[in-house]
Amino acid sequence: MPNFYSVSGDLNVSKVDFHYEDNNKEHHTNEISVQRLIVRRGQSFKLSFDVGRPFRPNNDFFEMIAETGPDASESMGTKSVFGLTKSSGSGKGKPWSMEVQRNTDTTVTLSVLCPADASVGQYSLSVRAGSSASRPVVMGKLLVLFNPWCKEDWVYLPQETERQEYVMNENGRLYQGSAGYIGSQAWDFGQFEDDIVDICLKLLDVNPKCLRNAREDFSARCNPIYVSRVVSAMVNVNDDRGVVMGRWDGSYDDGVSPSHWDGSVEILRKWFDSNCRPVKYGQCWVFAGVMCTVLRCLGIPCRPISNFQSAHDTNANLTIDEYFSESGANLKNSPDSIWNYHVWVEAWMKRPDLSATVDYNGWQVVDPTPQERSEGTYCCGPAPVKAILEGHTNIKYDVPFVFAEVNADIVNWMVMSDGSKKKMSTDKVSVGQNMSTKAVGRDVRVDITSNYKYPEGSKRERDVFNEAVGRLGGHIPDVGTGTGPRKITVKIEEVSKPALGLDINLKTVLQNNSSESQTLSVHLNAQAMRYTGVVAADIWNDVKEIELLPGKAQSLPITIPFSSYGEKLLDKNSIKVSVIATNKRDSNETYLAQKDIVLQNPPLKIVASGTAQLFREVAAEVIFENPLPSVLRNCSITVSGSGLLLRPVVSRFELGPDQRVRVRLSLFPYRQGPKKLVATFDSSMLRDIKASCDVNVISSYSSY
Repeated sequence: MPNFYSVSGDLNVSKVDFHYEDNNKEHHTNEISVQRLIVRRGQSFKLSFDVGRPFRPNNDFFEMIAETGPDASESMGTKSVFGLTKSSGSGKGKPWSMEVQRNTDTTVTLSVLCPADASVGQYSLSVRAGSSASRPVVMGKLLVLFNPWCKEDWVYLPQETERQEYVMNENGRLYQGSAGYIGSQAWDFGQFEDDIVDICLKLLDVNPKCLRNAREDFSARCNPIYVSRVVSAMVNVNDDRGVVMGRWDGSYDDGVSPSHWDGSVEILRKWFDSNCRPVKYGQCWVFAGVMCTVLRCLGIPCRPISNFQSAHDTNANLTIDEYFSESGANLKNSPDSIWNYHVWVEAWMKRPDLSATVDYNGWQVVDPTPQERSEGTYCCGPAPVKAILEGHTNIKYDVPFVFAEVNADIVNWMVMSDGSKKKMSTDKVSVGQNMSTKAVGRDVRVDITSNYKYPEGSKRERDVFNEAVGRLGGHIPDVGTGTGPRKITVKIEEVSKPALGLDINLKTVLQNNSSESQTLSVHLNAQAMRYTGVVAADIWNDVKEIELLPGKAQSLPITIPFSSYGEKLLDKNSIKVSVIATNKRDSNETYLAQKDIVLQNPPLKIVASGTAQLFREVAAEVIFENPLPSVLRNCSITVSGSGLLLRPVVSRFELGPDQRVRVRLSLFPYRQGPKKLVATFDSSMLRDIKASCDVNVISSYSSY
């Protein structure tokens, strides 16, 4: 689209300069494009008009019209007619305005202000010059985004370092694993890739609310609460023409395994290029990564959050029942579950729709993973983090569900051979641990658990739990204390660091705290678990009988061979080791210990050598060595990175035992600043091992 447009009229306006580069730089949108006008609301931009003679602000009639959406109207806030005189507006929201910035012999430069409560999206700009009776002429189009730099915008974020991290940073880190084995992977948000902003607008345009009533939807796009809720629903496919189809059963042959993705750009492009057909497949971190891309692109500050030991409470009773067989195997007898981790998104915004006396502004949980319906739709939030912290479960939206994810109590049951159930223990502290996000400006983990809950075991924490139950109109569940003296304590400890490809060596330590000998039947069990708490496969079990002397401890070794678990740990599965010790003299005395094992992956290395300059070749290399005594088949290394590679680069090969592969490639950086190069190794036995390196792109004096 050219930078100049001809406009007819009595004033003889012949050309319009949109100052794409200057305006977009001032509005922090030049990373998206300098070939069209993209502005942030609440901040002025300049337009220059060639009028052929001196412009007379007090005498010449000059009026502009900004419109978005179908049947735009001032009453809906989707149209604004404004001139050089101040207008009070006649509809929803504040009107647009303009003033003379510079006036020369033949050119007038106007400063145009899009109000801080304008709907986001694409607008057409028209001008009516010479007289009020003249016909408006369309000058062109512009995009309007949310503005976290503007104090009047509901998404205003005061700290510049946080704006750079939560709006401008194209790279992030997603934390995964388990509470005892926290790992992470780099994620390429890529919100400034050329076509992503148009894909994000398409996502808004095909949402069910827009399809039912486009005028109301475009009008509501002024509100980040509404927009974030729409995006939460549209990232999954459960109710609409959404982006990502979820799947958790391990069967991904007709799509892409969720663990293979390392960024949002390819996913969003696949969706857009296929006429909004769902992209197969995703799980929680994929949904969260895609949602972060969309929100950051639209200008809403956001960040991914990982909650370890995350409860999925389907019946809103704040209690999760876990069931075990007499041999220690985890049984799926309840729709509730404890996920090793769950990733959602926090978005920053004001909440004037809530209480006038309580401040719920700031971080809001928005979760696109389709778990439960919210007002009939698979979406979640925005739920104020402050409301979750204080147990204000009567606050919109979906606070009870998120509160349970970080606060539910666990009751462990043994299912006897005759089908009867026996309560073994109560756990009030394990749910909601090590809540993690990337630090501002650094690639390190920050623990934000204290934003969501008071210290476990404290009086304040229990008071908040009771407050949450009371606001829901329920009664405090009687799950028992879970405390008190125990004759026997059972722990599972590592003998060596568990690593993929090696045998796992653990030990069970049983301590007799009583003054009498205890005869115990000890059942040991290992199962491959999906991260959602669902059993994927049985791996190993054993049973032993021991005599524990008074006040003494005894260790039992646990060895799980690689040959037993290797093929059962695909798709980010972990190993849950359970030990159930039963008193032979009194079967009512039963003791449980559990440990989730997440194996350390073999190392994958990626490096970029030399200084990275804009549009200059940079060499990169990926190195991987097969740690297994067998051939790795169907191997691939995929390398991607926004600002560095226009499309992912894929290499395919086979790799013999102890064999090393080096993949060399060339980068041609096309955007300045800190970037991240991400590599993924995949094979039939070792799945989706990740690595990344930082690449800081500086300017050069030559360009293509």
